[in-house]
Amino acid sequence: MSENLTIAQCERILRKAGSERIGEDAAKELAQVLEEIGTTIAWKAAESVKLDRRVTMKRRDVAEASEVILAITKLHATPAKIS
Repeated sequence: MSENLTIAQCERILRKAGSERIGEDAAKELAQVLEEIGTTIAWKAAESVKLDRRVTMKRRDVAEASEVILAITKLHATPAKIS
């Protein structure tokens, strides 16, 4: 389970997407996936900061990293397996 995203927060996200009922396993899965994506974006942003020889990560670093990571994710997207 994610250390930072609560099940309640993920349930709210899923409800905003149109689901009326959300299983706890769905909320936990979303938390895990968002944590992984967020960590990847943070690593990419940190890489930019280091390459620019800066010590402060700024909003633009995160925005640019998220654009790159999300573009790559879209290129490699495959339908999820339902178990």
